[in-house]
Amino acid sequence: MTTESIIFILLAAFVAVFSVLSVTTKRIIRAATYLLFVLFGTAGLYFLLGYTFLGAVQIMVYAGGIVVLYIFAIMLTGKSKDAQQKPIALGKRFAALMAALIGAGLLMFVVISHHFVSTSLSAEVTNESAAPISQIGSSLLSAGEGGNLLPFEAVSVLLLACIIGGLIIARKR
Repeated sequence: MTTESIIFILLAAFVAVFSVLSVTTKRIIRAATYLLFVLFGTAGLYFLLGYTFLGAVQIMVYAGGIVVLYIFAIMLTGKSKDAQQKPIALGKRFAALMAALIGAGLLMFVVISHHFVSTSLSAEVTNESAAPISQIGSSLLSAGEGGNLLPFEAVSVLLLACIIGGLIIARKR
């Protein structure tokens, strides 16, 4: 077993454990924190595959921005005092367990029966297929054909509106 395989197994287990914890915890802030760990683990998988730009974007956008946005939304909305959770019926729990087992069995069948292409960190990416980060940045912020300046500016205005809205909501309290 190679070092890449061991790191992959550790990262996959990390993501799987925190994914399960994220959806099974009863505290919403803990769920957001576990989601943060899942997103960091996913970024680690991207780095392991050699996709450094995608891993960096995963950390900055999702782990840095989206999870913080979730936590702000949770903190600003507050918890309703009259909302109480009803216990889940035994039949629904059994149906959920059966669906999970069938899904896990189907996943195992696909993994065992399919011959996946082996990838390794030692396999060099050809220069023709990999675009340098400077070229990606130029194409993201150029106004010409294939550029994404307008969507980039639209997202920045949307984020500014969200920040102002959050400040107004927080100031009313």
